[in-house]
Amino acid sequence: MRIAVIGAGAMGSIYGGHLSLHNDVYLIDTNQAVIDQINQNGLTIQENGQDTVYHPFAVTSTKEVEPVDLIILFVKALYSQAALNANKGIIGPDTYLMTLQNGSGHEDILGEFVSEDRIIIGTTEDNGAVLAPGHVRRGGVGNTNIGMLVPDTDGFLPKLKETLDSCGFHGHIHDNIQQLIWNKLFTNVSLSALTGVLQVPMGFIAGNEHAWAITKKLIQEAVAVAHGLGLTADEAEITEKVRLTSVNSPEGITSICADLKAGRKTEVNTISGSVVRASKKCGVPAPTHELIVQLVHAMEDR
Repeated sequence: MRIAVIGAGAMGSIYGGHLSLHNDVYLIDTNQAVIDQINQNGLTIQENGQDTVYHPFAVTSTKEVEPVDLIILFVKALYSQAALNANKGIIGPDTYLMTLQNGSGHEDILGEFVSEDRIIIGTTEDNGAVLAPGHVRRGGVGNTNIGMLVPDTDGFLPKLKETLDSCGFHGHIHDNIQQLIWNKLFTNVSLSALTGVLQVPMGFIAGNEHAWAITKKLIQEAVAVAHGLGLTADEAEITEKVRLTSVNSPEGITSICADLKAGRKTEVNTISGSVVRASKKCGVPAPTHELIVQLVHAMEDR
């Protein structure tokens, strides 16, 4: 399979490296130093204390590259549209676009570039960290959960699962992938979003009555919106899961909190913002989420 992975951070490198074992893989990034390192010395992935070198084709531009079978998007969600615009030439009529990015609603952007039957959405349970340019650590291995918005009439998902499995991943096909994405989303749109606004570690939320009251309100609204979309969600179960996440990670810092502290743009539009967009679609109000989105953007503009 001809595959393009856009974004050579930790996750993009892990997928791009492993998939290059049995596929023609283009690893695309705007960081010239990273691309040069990979082309000169290979892409090094540390797993279980051992380094393995992979050799995907690393490029900053795809102007000379023919359309590929699959594009996997691993940039921060706020850069998705720009990244796809910059690599339009590798999107052909039969190209599939896949996102394993955090949050929800990515299909709205992917739908600007391909038809609905060419969009694959999902989540990854793998994790990793960048150690140096062209050198990453694969910290944990989990399922790569994939699904489509419409029936897979061409039978691409089983081929994709076979490709993932043969390259060291655990592909799982889901008939209702949105349910899985929202199950993961509930914690991000409540606990994570609020730690960003308050600039506190995760443990503060469950331990402060005011923060916990806001968190429960965010969960309540998100559950109502999920029900409006036809998804299942148990408010009490989700609330307890979020509480335990806070209690068990007292010093944990979420990406939204870290980004705001560092003066970076956040992915709030595909986290809390996805609840807001979904609320508009199904007619279920989510005013607290709207407030969180506005607060985060205000903090970004400081």
